[in-house]
Amino acid sequence: MVLDNPSLGAGPAARPNGWHAATASTDPSGLGPSGLDPSSDAAIMLRVAAGDESGFNYLAEKYHRPIIHFLFRMVRNQAIAEELAQEVFLRVYRSRESYRAEAKFTTWLYRIATNLAVNHARDTKHERAARNVYLDTPDEETGTTPDVADDEISAEQHLLREERMKAIRTHVMALPERQRMAVIMHKYQGMDYREIGEVLKQSESATKSLLFRAYQTLRGNLKEFV
Repeated sequence: MVLDNPSLGAGPAARPNGWHAATASTDPSGLGPSGLDPSSDAAIMLRVAAGDESGFNYLAEKYHRPIIHFLFRMVRNQAIAEELAQEVFLRVYRSRESYRAEAKFTTWLYRIATNLAVNHARDTKHERAARNVYLDTPDEETGTTPDVADDEISAEQHLLREERMKAIRTHVMALPERQRMAVIMHKYQGMDYREIGEVLKQSESATKSLLFRAYQTLRGNLKEFV
């Protein structure tokens, strides 16, 4: 494993060793023995289960930064997010032999990350900072928020934006835990209802209802800023 590699996630992940060989051995349909595209994350994880260390390194490098960003949204502490991310990939590695490609690899991965974040929040309820969730935090790469353009603004607009951000923080923090998790996965990770439902272990219709209630609550509480 290369979890302690300081360059992890710093650039495009290199394809695991033997990938071309695995691709070349597929049938004319382009699918491997498992019926999966050999280049898919699920197929690579199945090879990890069979002992392919390079496949694990590839997946860890590919998802290291996205998982840290996902966890940071929930724990609001960079060091804790990085520590939890390490634990996520350790659990992926330890569970490699039990992995089944019944769902997307990312669904399985984010379920592990979500469970760790929830457990951490429950274990540190006395630490307010560990429970903060900020839907308005600027993206580290673009410097923009999902709802606020990165254009030059006046002092008055800046004050209004700060007031709006404060309101968002307050009301997102007040959402029930599962609603908060669902909103983060939907808004920031771009996950669809089915994927979120698989992470939260509930039906797609229940997920739609969960998100509907969350956004309805936020819209009602933030109507003066809409």
